[in-house]
Amino acid sequence: MAPAPAIAMALLALACCWLAVTAADKAPIKWQRANATFYGGADASGTMGGACGYDNLYTAGYGTRTAALSTVLFDDGASCGQCYKIACDRKRADPAFCKPGVRVTITATNLCPPNEALPNDNGGWCNLPRPHFDMAQPAWEKIGVYKGGIIPVMYQRVPCVRKGGVRFRMVGHDYFNVVIVMNVAGAGSIKSMDIKSSDSNDWLPMSRNWGANWQSGTYLTGKMLSFRITITDGQTIEFNNAVTGGWKFGQTFASKLQFK
Repeated sequence: MAPAPAIAMALLALACCWLAVTAADKAPIKWQRANATFYGGADASGTMGGACGYDNLYTAGYGTRTAALSTVLFDDGASCGQCYKIACDRKRADPAFCKPGVRVTITATNLCPPNEALPNDNGGWCNLPRPHFDMAQPAWEKIGVYKGGIIPVMYQRVPCVRKGGVRFRMVGHDYFNVVIVMNVAGAGSIKSMDIKSSDSNDWLPMSRNWGANWQSGTYLTGKMLSFRITITDGQTIEFNNAVTGGWKFGQTFASKLQFK
């Protein structure tokens, strides 16, 4: 048996490690630098659709507080649904075009594609490796003055707050069922997703097709469906019988469950 002092030292070391990990988990997310432009018009009508596949951003739960992310932030669609708090960086901005002291929270709903024909600092705003937000105009005008066109910003990832439960839109076709997952709170973005029909006890893994679209190659058309979703902060929820039997492609189903 190890001497008592040795055991005490080992327990102390474990406690210190646990405290260090806990402190790291609770450490505030640092503000980072980027730039922001805007698109979509004063009513944000031009932001509908996009590379995440949410289509109508109003019915999807996102409204006009949205943005297209540059390639480095978009991460091949893995960032769809994430939320970012953004403020004009008054230390770098022209004061004539900056609204200091104002912050706006947006949801990632689209990709701002690179334009390698233009230099990164003159038109190629979304080129690698630049972090950039092409924001819906109403959101951008909360922090910037229209004539400025582009402003330097500070941003940080934040938890998403949503109204109501997670929503599921059924698209695709037989043997290629695609589910668009919308209105996700917490981390906002999905790490993994499984599907189960009412005539089976087995969860079947789904794969990301693109953006917020998750696919299954199993014939499930019209069957009552359940989903098991893990978001990128590790939370998992089972949405039992989220889709009623007899459903049709194009239908959307709203659950009563939501992430924290």
